[in-house]
Amino acid sequence: MSEQPRILSDSAIEAATQSGWRARWFHIIFGHDDAPGRLFDLVLIVAILSSILVAVLDTVEDLHARLGHVFTLLEWVFTIAFTLEYVARLLVVAKPRRYALSFFGIVDLIAVLPTYLTLLVSGGQHLMVIRALRILRIFRVLKMTRYVGEADLMWATFLRAKPKIFVFFSTILTLVLIFGALMYLIEGPEDGYTSIPRSMYWAVVTMTTVGFGDITPHTTLGQMVTSVIMLLGYSIIAVPTGIFAAELASGIRQARQAPACGHCQLGGHQPDARYCRGCGASLREDGGGG
Repeated sequence: MSEQPRILSDSAIEAATQSGWRARWFHIIFGHDDAPGRLFDLVLIVAILSSILVAVLDTVEDLHARLGHVFTLLEWVFTIAFTLEYVARLLVVAKPRRYALSFFGIVDLIAVLPTYLTLLVSGGQHLMVIRALRILRIFRVLKMTRYVGEADLMWATFLRAKPKIFVFFSTILTLVLIFGALMYLIEGPEDGYTSIPRSMYWAVVTMTTVGFGDITPHTTLGQMVTSVIMLLGYSIIAVPTGIFAAELASGIRQARQAPACGHCQLGGHQPDARYCRGCGASLREDGGGG
């Protein structure tokens, strides 16, 4: 009897076949509930952390001078391993193109692309370019997000709050433009407000209460406007936090109301999930879902 494919959080990730080696490797690579899947995840997590450690230590001049060849060798080992993992993911999913263009697909590509790009750039005049490409390896840390279950909840919360956050930032940009133009007229180039964009930079720094001090008002009217912006900034900072916290609380309540599997009693599924993420049984047919 063929094994039922599990529906993961990303609907683009589905097993290429319901049986055979592709389905087996699909559950090993994308699954996290059986022993082979957990072992694959553990090995990959160790590889990700190790590759990031190598990338960080390689930027230390003394270590690079003494162990540069070792770091290079380890980097190619990690790169080849991540390349094989990326190819394996494309082989076992039903829609490789869709996965390649998904968030995790792009992250997997970024994890290996910088090392291969260094082969295309050679010569002493390009050393800085090669160094910059190697720094991009730290983006492998994004591969860790697929192993954090709460990441799905946080991402779903952001998507629900996106319209409100968009309106909030639109309002902030409008205020920055108004106050920047106002300070440009009040203070003028002689006091450092040489243009409206530079005045807008000052407004952002002041409104966020950072206050670098590279541009400061000198007139009484300018100082009064600055005081208003600073007080406004304190009240504005709490707005996105409140929006996100409210949506997160709503998401947690929905997660607690998610259907449980009638076979293995595993809970915590997405509200619209069709199959159990543990045993693959249908949630709807077993009475676990609505």
